[in-house]
Parts: sequence; structure tokens; C-alpha cells
Amino acid sequence: MTGRDALLERAIEHLSAAGVGAISLRGLAQQLGTSHRMLIYHFGSREGLLAAVVAEVERRQRELLPQMIDPDRPTIDQSLAFWQAVVEASERHGRLFFELAAHAMQDQPHARPLRRGLIDPWLAPLEDFCRQLGVPEDQCARTARMTMGTARGLLFDLLLTGDHAEVDAAALQLNELLLIIARVSPKA
Repeated sequence: MTGRDALLERAIEHLSAAGVGAISLRGLAQQLGTSHRMLIYHFGSREGLLAAVVAEVERRQRELLPQMIDPDRPTIDQSLAFWQAVVEASERHGRLFFELAAHAMQDQPHARPLRRGLIDPWLAPLEDFCRQLGVPEDQCARTARMTMGTARGLLFDLLLTGDHAEVDAAALQLNELLLIIARVSPKA
């Protein structure tokens, strides 16, 4: 693991637990056991570090999707396995994701690079997943966006309420809806 990678990993863990708040680059460096100069060297700025943190957490979650696809497993099982993997990641990093997403919505300078980066990279893999489910081509883009938006809403619900049973039941219903859209039996 490079020095940059190790710092990024420590930043992910620290910010996921503590949040971003108004912490300065110097304060964050102190929390990570390094100097602000090292953070500037590797990330350019506080904004660059925050963007790298979110990009890495998002990349890890996107990598889970292809790992869940197995033509020998029922489709609903694949979808639910992906959901559970995303829930586990969100329980660790979701609060940070939503905090920085709110900063992007408020057009805060440090979060501007995240505005499209929190949406666009998910669309192509989710469209591919929709195609594999059998969603008609002309509906894949909208279905991918609907799935991502609904899943994020469910994750927001979970992080606020902690109600795993109801949120998981809603995720199951979302997956069944996807299968209906794809004209595949939920038991397939």
C-alpha cells in the first residue's frame, strides 16, 4: 500500500466515524497522524482529499455489483446479496456519503467535484445490470436511475431509523419491481 493509499484509508475510516464538519486540513492531518503538507502533496487540498474519500468509497461499492452477478443463482438472490453488501458498506461510510452529498447540493466549494461524481459513475454499471435482468433496452437508463435513487433513499432511511426489517422489506419489494419491469418472475 502506497503512502497515499494508506492516508486515504485512514481518512476514510476517520471521516466515516467523525464526519467532516468544519475540520481544517491541518486538523485532519493531526487526526490522521501526518502533516498537512503530506495531505497537500497527495491530494492537493482539503477538497481534493474529500473528493478522493468519496470516490474511493463509491468505487468499492460499485465493484460489488459485478461480483454479485452469477447466472447460476436466482436473480432475486443476486439482487439481495448486492443490497446486503451495500448496506454493510453504508453502515460504515453512509453518514459521510450523505454529509458530503449535502455539501455538493449546497454548492460548497470543496464538494463541487462530487456533484456529478455521485451519480454518473453508477449509471453505466446499473444499466448493465438492468440489461442482464432483461429490462428492455429503452428502459435501462431510467430503470438504473430509479433503482439508484430508491436504493439511496432506503439507505438514508436505514441510517436515520436503524429499522433493518422494514428497509430490507422495501429493498426486496424494489428488487421484485425490477424483475417485473424485466418481465422475469421474482422466483427466477
